[in-house]
Amino acid sequence: MKNNGRLLELAALTAMALTVLVSVFAFRETCGEVRAAVLRLHVVANSDSPADQALKLKVRDAILRESGDLFAAAEDKARALRAAETALPAMEKTARRVVARKGVPYAVHVELGQSAFPTRTYGDVTLPAGVYDAVKVTLGSGAGHNWWCVMFPPLCLPAASDAPGAEDVLGEAALALVRENPKLELRFWLVEQWEALRERWKRG
Repeated sequence: MKNNGRLLELAALTAMALTVLVSVFAFRETCGEVRAAVLRLHVVANSDSPADQALKLKVRDAILRESGDLFAAAEDKARALRAAETALPAMEKTARRVVARKGVPYAVHVELGQSAFPTRTYGDVTLPAGVYDAVKVTLGSGAGHNWWCVMFPPLCLPAASDAPGAEDVLGEAALALVRENPKLELRFWLVEQWEALRERWKRG
């Protein structure tokens, strides 16, 4: 009888573990849908000195101010990417102007590519960790802490009232995911650990 009881307990634990694994893998798939629908902005400071961190924020403010209308007008991710590619020279010019006004000899580089991000909450939207398409602005050596936000849908831009929101670009499951509270959601943490491992494996 004891053996039968232990077998039943083991079967129950195995079933629970399989349920959790299935839930996590489904969650990862939905995270991938979120990452595929979003374009982010990534500004990296020259260093962590107070002056360099303050300059990073000034560059951020200038780029958001001058690019807001452009990305608010994009109707989908593909158009946002085309708009970003077209606007790269203008964004770099803006960043260089801000840096020059501060009189620092930093190089400025703006590119459209992919960057790894941790889980991050913007207002009532939480984006899972992973690699996203992003406009990356690197100031100087790019050795300082960075700042990031969402250019499309324009969650960190002074967007027009008719600009797309998260509910316009995400499917039902993905929208439900980004509305969850990561502080109470173990799966966000598990996905973040998985993505961190993937990045380490890629770097060898």
